Amino acid sequence: MPRFAANLSMLYPELDFLARFEAAARDGFQAVEYLFPYAYPAQELAALLKANRLQQVLFNAPPGDWDGGERGLACLPGREKEFREGVVTALTYAQALECPRIHVMAGLVPAGQERADLGGTYVANLRWAAQEAARRGIDVLMEPINTRDIPGFFLNRQDQAHEIVQQIGAPNLKVQMDLYHCQVVEGDVAMKIRKYLPTGRVGHFQIAGVPERHEPDVGEVNYEYLFQVIDQVSQQCGWSGWVGCEYKPRLGASPDGTSQGLRWFQRWR
Repeated sequence: MPRFAANLSMLYPELDFLARFEAAARDGFQAVEYLFPYAYPAQELAALLKANRLQQVLFNAPPGDWDGGERGLACLPGREKEFREGVVTALTYAQALECPRIHVMAGLVPAGQERADLGGTYVANLRWAAQEAARRGIDVLMEPINTRDIPGFFLNRQDQAHEIVQQIGAPNLKVQMDLYHCQVVEGDVAMKIRKYLPTGRVGHFQIAGVPERHEPDVGEVNYEYLFQVIDQVSQQCGWSGWVGCEYKPRLGASPDGTSQGLRWFQRWR
């Protein structure tokens, strides 16, 4: 049975961020993920995880100037020093939170540059990050993201990501397979799960309904079928990771809006 983690950056928007841990635990989640922990001391977040019996399973490395529109540094020539400093910060938090994986965002293709010109920087940065993370027993994830939600994002397709993983060859470098992004860009999601999950190079799943990015039981994708596929393939290949619920509640920030939208989750607990 798939194991689901609440994405606290998107779920429970009616609550202060720190109050979302208790809300997730109350709704039956055993794990959480979110975009960034860096606004809070790691010890404070670790205490919340312990108090609510939650596992931290994923967060992102610093992405550059997020508020200014940056979406990662890994592909950007000339930003290597900042990238490395951010990865070290992320790994320090990961150790404090006992989080086994971090996501390194690729970044946007700068105006006037071609995607092909950035590949060398991206590969070199990922290779360095994987080596640094391996010393601490942590996985580094890369995620293809659709260009409707993030125009100009460097990495968009599953095959692109897996080719890079194979090129680098680090056992702790893996792909974050977001089924929402995969459906928007490529489709044929079930076959991609069957193709890539047995390779051992999928480190994490994320889900959201398509096209509005609401609950997985809203929209054009049959997630109940996809969960069965994940369950079946996982049993065959021994995968035991997490499925992150990275969606915007259909009821928005209305009181208990997230909880009211979790009927799909209760069927799979």
